[in-house]
Amino acid sequence: MCRKVIQAEEGGVIEVWGDGTAIRNFTYVDDMVGAIYLLTQSDLKGSVNFGGEEYVTVEELAKTVIAVSGKDIRVQHVDGPVGVHSRNFSKARSHSLGWDTKVALREGIARTYAWIEEQVRKSRVELEG
Repeated sequence: MCRKVIQAEEGGVIEVWGDGTAIRNFTYVDDMVGAIYLLTQSDLKGSVNFGGEEYVTVEELAKTVIAVSGKDIRVQHVDGPVGVHSRNFSKARSHSLGWDTKVALREGIARTYAWIEEQVRKSRVELEG
């Protein structure tokens, strides 16, 4: 989503598959690294589900990325694979470790957006250079 917004022209449109009502949960990479480290230091065996409590629709995600970008961009919904409407899983085992996310969705998007924007810029420079 960040790359789509970065590459969109001011006043342009980004395409989003489906009607935007699918619900997702995103966890910032630093939080996941912390979760994995905590798990490696624990005695837990078997699978553990890690994820935050902040759920958003794909539409809300797109609008958040656009807001972070500062651009005036519209979302256009198109046919395409959307996956399951929502996923729900128990995080009791991750909570038993005392783990929770530290980075909220908007902050994670802001950090990710800045990083992807830099990668896109470098890529353009390499192609032009």
